[in-house]
Amino acid sequence: MTGLMEGRVAVITGAGRDTGIGFATARLFIEHGGRAVLCDLPSESPKDRAATLGDNAIGAECDVTDAASCAAAVQAAMTAWGRVDCVVNNAGLTQRRKVAEVTPEDYDLVTNVVLRGTLLMTQAALPHLSRDGSGSIVNVSSLSALQGGGIFGGPHYCAAKAGVLGLTRAMAKEFGPDGIRANAIAPGLIMTDFSRRGPSADPGKIEAAKSYPLGRPGAPEDIANAALYLASDLASYVTGVTLSVNGGSFIA
Repeated sequence: MTGLMEGRVAVITGAGRDTGIGFATARLFIEHGGRAVLCDLPSESPKDRAATLGDNAIGAECDVTDAASCAAAVQAAMTAWGRVDCVVNNAGLTQRRKVAEVTPEDYDLVTNVVLRGTLLMTQAALPHLSRDGSGSIVNVSSLSALQGGGIFGGPHYCAAKAGVLGLTRAMAKEFGPDGIRANAIAPGLIMTDFSRRGPSADPGKIEAAKSYPLGRPGAPEDIANAALYLASDLASYVTGVTLSVNGGSFIA
């Protein structure tokens, strides 16, 4: 099946790394006829990364913790293509901490990117999001939010990602009457450079993934596939859900 995003425009945060979920999602959307704005910090070179995807991608240097920066990224989509149909809030970072080790600075750093960033980018896109049934918000949470850790990072990361799930449900209720759907994805162990400080999974976790029902860790494309489903008309009657993509490592 092809063309699931035909003519649609997506703004995707945290898309500057070619090994990441955001980039894989942009690439897949474009393969299905869509266009994408790849948003990330200047250090991640989102414009260079977008150039590798051809004319249906543009890059935007964006700090999701800053409302003006989010607005500029959305405006880039409007200037290039005159519409925004989908927002994929994927930007995030984590830290390995125990509860007693989390400082106020740690809490602010993680929560500002993960939770505040999801809110700010959605707010920026909302006035422009299509209300013809194609409008969709896809928020990337984490399995950590469902099981209290065990995948990435510390308790403040778990809390911020759990906040994303609550925010997604609130968006679904508020925006549904306007024809805009909001859903979340909760990835399990996915092989990316997630933390921006090195591999997201150490050898021990990779080995442990062999015990999952599906016998392997996930790939960025696995999450991109889920995002494509939620953003497309395949999920036209789906809103307010959390789609857990974890290879069976957590079944609830």
